[in-house]
Amino acid sequence: MTNIIPLSELRDKIDKIDSEILQLINQRASCAMEVAKTKIAEGGKGTFYRPDREALVLRRIKELNPGPLSDDTSARFFRELMSSCLALEEPLEVAFLGPEGTFTQQATFKHFGQAVQSIPVSTIDEIFTEVENQHCQFGVVPVENSTEGVITHTLDRFITSPLKICGEVEIRVRHNLMGHVEKLEDITEVFSHQQSLAQCRQWLDTHLPNAVRTAVSSNAEAARLAADSQNKMAIAGEVAASLYQLNILKSNIEDASDNTTRFIIIGQQEPPSTGMDKTSLLVSTGNHAGSLHQILGSFAQHGICLSHIESRPSKQGLWDYVFFIDFKGHKEDSEVCAALELLKQNVNLLNILGSYPKAVI
Repeated sequence: MTNIIPLSELRDKIDKIDSEILQLINQRASCAMEVAKTKIAEGGKGTFYRPDREALVLRRIKELNPGPLSDDTSARFFRELMSSCLALEEPLEVAFLGPEGTFTQQATFKHFGQAVQSIPVSTIDEIFTEVENQHCQFGVVPVENSTEGVITHTLDRFITSPLKICGEVEIRVRHNLMGHVEKLEDITEVFSHQQSLAQCRQWLDTHLPNAVRTAVSSNAEAARLAADSQNKMAIAGEVAASLYQLNILKSNIEDASDNTTRFIIIGQQEPPSTGMDKTSLLVSTGNHAGSLHQILGSFAQHGICLSHIESRPSKQGLWDYVFFIDFKGHKEDSEVCAALELLKQNVNLLNILGSYPKAVI
């Protein structure tokens, strides 16, 4: 028969472990502060945040984790610990697509942790501007959704911006219908971001075919509008429902069960290789036969796996396009370097938007 440990004894054991954990956490925080002093003494400039270092730490934690906690749960715990330690070294300001409660803010917290100072701005263009003018060290912008494809405003802004991509984060997007209305038949209008409306198109067609669909700047803004209305609702995340004190009438109304949005981190940094990286390029070939074939051939010749390619008008001339390309690897990798050298011979413009760690959690 299995011996049952008395509850009082288990609680005493947990209290002892908690005390040890607290001491170790503060020891780590003290080390982080010493790191800051060392960096300053060695003439370090700019932000103390190192996306490559943090990605390596989180991967190591997942590799070392023996359970029973999952790898992602363990990584999220250390993500928050590193975020708090970094805040002791240097407050980190990150611009996101506001207002409070958007999926972009959720992506900000997932990547940087809750200790970051998240700065809401109204548009994607303003996020770029805040970082370009060094009002914030980093910005978080949506770039791609698994259901609706790329966010063109983000790609187009890279055509003129000097900023680099420093990292990426993915958010599983769950859309909820929220507001003060209690019955579907009483709803006359639904507010949400245009991407969210598109991601819930089938559900809306089936359940609210007569309701007006109004696109607004963000899902959080939709929730704010719904909070002031009696027969109008919003599509947004659970955080927005809590912030604006709205009731969720229907949950998980997105058409695709695996609906996910990828966000990228923009800033001035160019992280070194971590061994598990991605690179993003902007390429212009001019309008001539075989141009795309030449681009693809440069990568195929060196065994580089492309994960995404998208064309956008260059806005420099009629029917002139640029290509945005994502692939596995870092610009410092030998095969990537060789592929890029070959690519330069076949294009008019090659802009490396960034080599950065792949999303860890």
